[in-house]
Amino acid sequence: MKMGGSFQIAIPLSPVVKKLIIINLFIWFFGVLILQKWLLSSPLIYQWFGLVPASTLLDYWLWQPFTYLFVHSDNVFHVIFNMLILWWFGSELEAVWGGRFFLLYYLASGVGAGILYLFGILIYSIVSGNGAPLTSPVVGASGAMFGVMIAYAMTFGDRMVYFMMMFPMNVRAFVAVIGAIEVLNLLSSGVSSQTANLAHLGGLVSGFIFLKIYHFWKNQRVWQKYKTKKKTNGSGLKLVINNKDENNKSNQPKYWN
Repeated sequence: MKMGGSFQIAIPLSPVVKKLIIINLFIWFFGVLILQKWLLSSPLIYQWFGLVPASTLLDYWLWQPFTYLFVHSDNVFHVIFNMLILWWFGSELEAVWGGRFFLLYYLASGVGAGILYLFGILIYSIVSGNGAPLTSPVVGASGAMFGVMIAYAMTFGDRMVYFMMMFPMNVRAFVAVIGAIEVLNLLSSGVSSQTANLAHLGGLVSGFIFLKIYHFWKNQRVWQKYKTKKKTNGSGLKLVINNKDENNKSNQPKYWN
């Protein structure tokens, strides 16, 4: 990643990002590989803790839009790629935002991606009459990763990255290209694809909406505090005039408010 005209060789691993990476890798290794694949030889982890639209919407397994973020497929590149994205983009966001807000944003964009995916799949199944996607589990933190990328683009939009390790472009353009690729994949492969492009796009949308709402709320709070202070104290500025006027019988100075 190119940072401000020089190359950033090492990106510090921030505390919350570090904990998230450890949790994801622990669940992937012991939950998915050891327990599910080797001991149980059954996809129970995916069925219980992945995001299965039918289970969430019909059986009220409401924990799934949260837990699916921490369960990855048994393909090592799936979890490794997501954790690299979390490290590269998330650590700097956490350094600027603080750990508490970063964790809130991470979960909000990931859960938001899951919720948008649920309703997208439900609408698709009703319109098309194809109910198969309702029973297919979705796993992985990719929705949250796309949320992290859109946040990075909104915060450090002019930073330079190399698309496909070859083509330099700023982060804003990079995320726009990635989003366009997801849209094209969704249109060409549909929701039955092995890659949950709809959830990825849901992460972009939910992250963008979350930040817009947060900044609007924050600006409203600042404006309300300003109006309250102005109403209580006036403008806060007073101009002393004509204090040496001999006709001023009182000892108190005169003011313009």
